[in-house]
Amino acid sequence: MRAILVEEKDQSLYIGDFEKPTIGPNEMLVKVKATALNRADLLQKRGLYPPPLGASPILGLEMSGIVEELGAKVTGWKKGDRVCALLPGGGYAEYVSIPADMGMRIPEQLSFEQAAAIPEVFLTAYLNMFWLGDLQPGQTILIHAGASGVGTAAIQLAKEIGAKIIVTAGTPEKRELCLSLGADYAIDYKAGPFSQKVEDATDGQGVHLILDFIGASYWEENIRSLQFDGKLIIIGTMGGAKVKEVDLGKLLSKRIQIIGTALRTQTPEKKSQLTQDFSSFALDKFASGDMQPILDSTWDWKDANQAHAHMEQNRNAGKIVLRVNP
Repeated sequence: MRAILVEEKDQSLYIGDFEKPTIGPNEMLVKVKATALNRADLLQKRGLYPPPLGASPILGLEMSGIVEELGAKVTGWKKGDRVCALLPGGGYAEYVSIPADMGMRIPEQLSFEQAAAIPEVFLTAYLNMFWLGDLQPGQTILIHAGASGVGTAAIQLAKEIGAKIIVTAGTPEKRELCLSLGADYAIDYKAGPFSQKVEDATDGQGVHLILDFIGASYWEENIRSLQFDGKLIIIGTMGGAKVKEVDLGKLLSKRIQIIGTALRTQTPEKKSQLTQDFSSFALDKFASGDMQPILDSTWDWKDANQAHAHMEQNRNAGKIVLRVNP
């Protein structure tokens, strides 16, 4: 099959030949129509985020496509069904194999490009907000990088359960997008400390939950922004991984919980359960239009280098999608 591969000398991307995956009795072979970019792809191509043991070395943590073959024990699916799924790797390719119970049926209202923008960001947001963060109706959440793929997914999920939503975003256009999706407040993180604005928006109470992609550079402001029994869920470290000083007294006095998380390294069983829970909660909402994957741009897979540069420059609002053309 054809796949997007990484040139070792300069980490550039090119389309080359790779062995077509085989399937086990509980798996499906999918002909990929579209995949989507994630920041993990930028790290992996530089050798900084290796795939889990046994996973495909090809980039790509999600895809949409058409079922091509079924394993002997697969039920409930048929050849020709439209499917999207989370992957441990392999999405930048013509074909991918997936466990059948990790497939999500694509609502007929959605294109393959839209469907490819769902799995990674919506499952990440669902995992961290509901499984780990236990966000409840009426509680307040602070979502950093609100216009990112995970951010736009988290806003919509939080809105669906009736939470109060505060986001940070760096441009007027990105903040307007967040507000249009249901955020109650959008903070310009470039205009000084965000914790004061969070305090103002919550009448001095702080937030119950923070989804943070930034890490070290936001540590102090995050702790100030949490209320008693608040939870800080660290999803990424774009602003650094090492905090120079940590005042444990602040964590104790506020009874704060700090949770580190990653979706890619979850067990297959947990990923399957997460997929089932999310599908039950959300697929009918995509069909009705109450929720939608937010696409920044769509590129042909031969332009993958330009698409990666677009993400590296932090120019995207929503997901960047690649059409996979054999």
